[in-house]
Amino acid sequence: MSDNVDTEVFRDRAKLRDLRIQHRDLDSVIGRLAEDPLVDQIMLKRLKKRKLMIKDQITRLESELIPDLNA
Repeated sequence: MSDNVDTEVFRDRAKLRDLRIQHRDLDSVIGRLAEDPLVDQIMLKRLKKRKLMIKDQITRLESELIPDLNA
């Protein structure tokens, strides 16, 4: 049973790391594109929305990995 929990925690931490990398990369791309006056605004909005969804996933995973202090 403990091995399954450890494996799940490891998987969640790896997923969290990957999400943080994706978020940082998107932030960089959005920053560069925002400086271009000819950028497709719809594409920029989609990238920002995707970045926000990734941020929400990061927040959810972090809350699952941090033990509840009230428990």
